[in-house]
Amino acid sequence: MKIGKNCKIQRGVSIADNVIIGDNAIIRSGTIIYENVVIGDNFRTGHNVLIRENTKIGNNVLVGTNSVIEGNVEIGNNVSIQSCVFIPINTKIEDFVFIGPCAVLTNDKYPIRVKEKLEGALIRRGASIGANATILPGVEIGEGAMVAAGAIVTKSVPAWSLAIGAPAKIKKLPENLRVLNKLGD
Repeated sequence: MKIGKNCKIQRGVSIADNVIIGDNAIIRSGTIIYENVVIGDNFRTGHNVLIRENTKIGNNVLVGTNSVIEGNVEIGNNVSIQSCVFIPINTKIEDFVFIGPCAVLTNDKYPIRVKEKLEGALIRRGASIGANATILPGVEIGEGAMVAAGAIVTKSVPAWSLAIGAPAKIKKLPENLRVLNKLGD
C-alpha cells in the first residue's frame, strides 16, 4: 500500500494491499478499497464508499456517500460521482463527467438467464448523467451528452445530445448546455 502526502483517512476505512493513493486524498469512514486499485491526487469520498479490485481512478475525483464502484473500472480526471451511485464491472468513465445521485449503470443484459460477457457502459468526456437515471449495458454516452434525471437509456446517446424519458428518446441539447462541465477547474 502506498499513500501520498497530506492524505486524511478517517477511522473505519479499510484499504487492501497493493493500493496506490495519490496526494491530498480525503477518505471518509466506512469506505472499503480492494486490492490493485490506483487512485490519483485530490481524491475525495463520502462515507461508506466501496471500490472493488483492479480499478483505476484519475485526479480530482469525488465519489459520494454509499456509492459502489465494482472491479475493473476506469475513471478519468475531474469526475464527480454523487451519492448512492452504482458503477458495474467493465465500465469506463472519461474526464469531466458528472453522475448525479442514485444513478445506476448496468452491465448484464439478461440477469442470470444467459451466460454472457458483462458489458459496462462507456461515458465519454464531459457527459452528464442526471439523478436516478439508469444506463443499460453496452450503452455509450457521447462527449458532452446529457442524460436527464430519471431517464432509462437503452441505446447509445450521440455526442452533444440530450436523452430524456423512459425509455429515453434523443433530443437536441439546448445551446446553453453545449459546454463542457467545469469539474476540477
